[in-house]
Amino acid sequence: MNAHMKWVKDRTGRFAKRPHYLPEELDSKCEATISAFLKNRHGSTEFPISTDDLTILVEQSTNTLDLYAEPSDLGVDVEGVTDFYPSRKPDVRINKRLAEDVRLENRLRTTLTHELGHVLLHGFMFDGVMRQDSLFDATEKAESNQCKRATMLTTSETDWMEWQAGFACGAYLMPITALTRAVQQFTQKEGVHGPTIFLQTDIGTALVDEVVKAFSVSRDAAKVRLLQRGFLAESTEVGSLF
Repeated sequence: MNAHMKWVKDRTGRFAKRPHYLPEELDSKCEATISAFLKNRHGSTEFPISTDDLTILVEQSTNTLDLYAEPSDLGVDVEGVTDFYPSRKPDVRINKRLAEDVRLENRLRTTLTHELGHVLLHGFMFDGVMRQDSLFDATEKAESNQCKRATMLTTSETDWMEWQAGFACGAYLMPITALTRAVQQFTQKEGVHGPTIFLQTDIGTALVDEVVKAFSVSRDAAKVRLLQRGFLAESTEVGSLF
């Protein structure tokens, strides 16, 4: 548990208090995790991180990882589940269609990193200390957290666990230092000097394409990450910056 972490009241009632992270804190934590893993495994930090590496990282961070969970066991429209326990690391289950269909690799990568966010950011919350009740013992399953495609990347901040895991998903796949470097290289190459790139412009579309290529992510994941970190801005105007 981070001694410097800010604690706030959990208005969902799930816990008495819950951790509050600034986006910069999440960026730092996620980048440190990914960088340490890649340097230990390969001796360097290069992107895009491979799906195999993501799988190994999740395996190392959990008790078990099941990439071939039956959809009927997960819930309607559920792509990933993290099962939290009070006495050991969580289990992660991924809908098997994501691993079996090569066309869904980006969704698999997103789901793996989303669940990794739950594991590393929230696992300690289920050790029995932070719960408002003590109705379970060390051998009883604490809780299963179901994650659907619609909320995998972003959701309302009132659902703080899903919002934090969604942010972490982008921060693992597109760490802030590498993302900043990629954006700077893009703007230099394109000769963009203005302070803002708007999503609905030709240059905004080109930036999204660049991030998709650099980090092997979906266009939706790239757009959400760029908007969250201020590299893109929403605009009602359509067309080119120039």
